[in-house]
Amino acid sequence: MPKRLLVVESPGKVKKLSQILGSDWIVRASCGHIRELSDEGEDSLGFIMEGSSVRCNYIPRDQRSKETIQQLKAAVKQVDEVVLATDPDREGETIAWHLKEVLGLREPKRVVYSEITASAVRGAIANPRKLDFNLIGAGLCRDCLDKLVGYKGSPLVWALNNGAKSVGRVQSATLHLICQREREIQTFVPQDYWSVWVDYAEGFRAFYKGTANSPQEAPEQETETHDDAAANNTETPESKRVLSEAEATRLVEEARRYPHQIIQIEGKTVHRQPPPPFTTSTLQQAAGSKLKFTPDKTMLLAQKLYEAGLITYMRTDSVMLSPEFVKSARQWLEQNDPQNVPQKLAKHRSAKTAQEAHEAIRPTDVFRPSAQLRQELPADEFNLYVMIWKRAIASQCCSARLRKTQVIAQSGQLLWQARGQVVEFYGYARYWNNLSKDTVLPLLQQGQALTLENAAHEKKQTQPPPRYSEPKLVQLMERKGIGRPSTYAPTVATLKKRGYVQLTKDNLQPTDLGLEVDAFLQKALPDLLEAEFTAKMEDALDAIALGKQGWQHYLTTWNQNYFAPALTKAKTVVFTSDTAKASPVERKYETSRTRCPHCNNFLAKIKSTKVKKKYFLKCVSGCENTVLFWNELNKKWELPRNKESRDKNPQTPPVKLTSYPCPVCKKPLEEYSYVKEGQNKTMLRCSAQESRQDKKHKDVAYFSTQKGWWSPKFGELDC
Repeated sequence: MPKRLLVVESPGKVKKLSQILGSDWIVRASCGHIRELSDEGEDSLGFIMEGSSVRCNYIPRDQRSKETIQQLKAAVKQVDEVVLATDPDREGETIAWHLKEVLGLREPKRVVYSEITASAVRGAIANPRKLDFNLIGAGLCRDCLDKLVGYKGSPLVWALNNGAKSVGRVQSATLHLICQREREIQTFVPQDYWSVWVDYAEGFRAFYKGTANSPQEAPEQETETHDDAAANNTETPESKRVLSEAEATRLVEEARRYPHQIIQIEGKTVHRQPPPPFTTSTLQQAAGSKLKFTPDKTMLLAQKLYEAGLITYMRTDSVMLSPEFVKSARQWLEQNDPQNVPQKLAKHRSAKTAQEAHEAIRPTDVFRPSAQLRQELPADEFNLYVMIWKRAIASQCCSARLRKTQVIAQSGQLLWQARGQVVEFYGYARYWNNLSKDTVLPLLQQGQALTLENAAHEKKQTQPPPRYSEPKLVQLMERKGIGRPSTYAPTVATLKKRGYVQLTKDNLQPTDLGLEVDAFLQKALPDLLEAEFTAKMEDALDAIALGKQGWQHYLTTWNQNYFAPALTKAKTVVFTSDTAKASPVERKYETSRTRCPHCNNFLAKIKSTKVKKKYFLKCVSGCENTVLFWNELNKKWELPRNKESRDKNPQTPPVKLTSYPCPVCKKPLEEYSYVKEGQNKTMLRCSAQESRQDKKHKDVAYFSTQKGWWSPKFGELDC
């Protein structure tokens, strides 16, 4: 009989862990968070702030969570010991606490591991610890903060009546970055300039650098950066910018008039250090730029690789590697690439806020044959695994060695510059090649005369700053401290889902709706959009996780000193400002051929993914709340079936009041008939007319089943 129960987060881990632990163990999954803050209390927050204390009311997230809790309680009764092995981060620790609470565990053992391998799992179980209540506090604080901002801030944008759905602590600050860039693009004024060059018969091109008697510019500093978000595009070399065509023509004529001679040759060897192994952010950036994966797709694939025991935990901001992996990587290099074994490893620094107890993302077994994995894994998973493997190995290699050359020629008073680069030793770039292509210059000597073959100029134009690609946005969020590794991908996905941004040629462009929301929030809650302000909130959560600050005191103080007064001020913006003026772009809708039943003007098509036809009709000519929905059964546009529409259209079937009370406001539920996919159906909903627009009532819906009325949110309806 099994004696011990191991509870993890993801069901995808259960099979692998069961194989590792054997028959003495039961392995069960919580399926992520099992509880959430209820929608009770003031503004449906689910928590109450009194003085400097916070009382939270948590309930099961949904019906599946209720069933999971019952299954886990049954499993607890079968064993002598319960071990909590949720993910090794803030959210994982918080989930472990929720499990302790709902399962009635007094002193549960907590184990963490960064890879699902036999040695790591057994080692973790042999060294359990107690729950970390500092981490739990940070998780609870994050939960309350997000709901406080979302539930109290979102009604501000609902009042715009333009389809805006939500405000978010991380979401709104990220949207602001995208909208700021879009406004820079909109206000950008291009300027013409000219690039001037000469071609020599000796086989190279040089670009105009300036004049011999002009002050010399400071030499360019060699910067060693590994930009994982950059596409593999090399910039086209240009001359010093010439601002008029007449001047460019004069320079070309002067280049043709005077002989050319080399006056300076500089050569130097440059070493480029290997890049660090992947963090969550750099993995998303590299997968986006190299594999064209969205951040959420990258994390989904990485989760599957982690659950299969192929890589370490994929939510991390640390670049640290275990000594065991460093040793095995060195052994692999000694066997397969001995010239690439460094005498001294490059030092990689994690961000200040990184949790150094975590590892970077790496393969669990560097010797695992890729040919075997190619057969076992889907193509996308395999490609992501190979990228992680290459990056981890590259981080343990020698530096790359480059020979850089600069040649300066002179004709009259004009100076011409050519640059060359040759990779002498690839080092880490054998596995992670982020070096620009070789530019080979011929063998040249100081004082050598050159034969001019051609001189010319090309008109160019300054370009606006580019829109952010998804990898670039993740990089920017990390650099500005907006969010943490677990939030980058969900935030970008939410912005797209809300209709605030869209992909245009693989770049993120704010929609008219996104620009409107951002313009309004700049007036209503300007601090919440500033990256520095949001980053300070993340820093506070990190301080709570380290035990340097109490979470309840921080939350209540933040609300009292900033958020509550800011909301009071913001509400004056909502009711006094002209939202049309706040909108940078006038919203345009496609017009239908159906007319409004009240003013007879043509109705507008409003896109919506919630209806089968993908849009509904709305009057935008002043008839407030006049909307029509497509009735598939009758093949015509109809008013929604509520009391107001029945008054205007008596043929609409009446609703029937029941004796069941609404779980939110206690008013009677009404039995409502509707048609779905050609079938007549019934449901129970609140009879209060105001409930249609009330967020507290959004989940009040009971559906007819064989056992009676049932709600996904509230469960079975008691008779």
